[in-house]
Amino acid sequence: MRKILFGVIVTLGILFTFKYCGDKKEDKIVLQENTALIQEQIKNVGKLVITEGHFSEVFTYKNSKAVFADLLEAKKQAIVIVNADVTIGYDLSKIEYEVDELTKTLRIKNIPKEEIKISPDFEYYDIQADFLNQFEAKDYNEIKEIVNKSLMKKIEASDLKLNAQNRLISELSKFLILTNSLGWTLEYNQTPVESLEGIGDLGKLQD
Repeated sequence: MRKILFGVIVTLGILFTFKYCGDKKEDKIVLQENTALIQEQIKNVGKLVITEGHFSEVFTYKNSKAVFADLLEAKKQAIVIVNADVTIGYDLSKIEYEVDELTKTLRIKNIPKEEIKISPDFEYYDIQADFLNQFEAKDYNEIKEIVNKSLMKKIEASDLKLNAQNRLISELSKFLILTNSLGWTLEYNQTPVESLEGIGDLGKLQD
């Protein structure tokens, strides 16, 4: 009787061991699959998200300098019309992240800042220049610098950056949806992101 009881106990022990090892192996496979899925989602999101805008500007460029021991003033001026295409983009392939399988946490370490690209087209009208103060390359460079500064102010005052940030948040929300569906945690700056409102804060933290 004792031998039979001992045999039953040994058999049950072996069965439980196999079941435990099988469950552990299955859990490990699921964990690896989830990790691969998260990494694939990050790869799919890792693209350049672009918002486009167009700005126009008209201004008069004036320059003068004293000549002949300040006895005369030589002037030059031009009317400049600028049409500029502007793009604001986030290169999400530059996102820095860590997948922690032990705690089932996706940690976003760094989100790239926006990249602003201005492509202006210049048209010059009514160019006037005294003989002793002709237009030179430095004048055109100065005009470009003035225009870029003016356009940057217009961009800041427009909704273009906000629209770009909203597109960024839309892309980042995919991480939250995926991690929630897998029972993982999304974390940024050592803080769990638990809602779409939190995603909005996450998008602003990179500024």
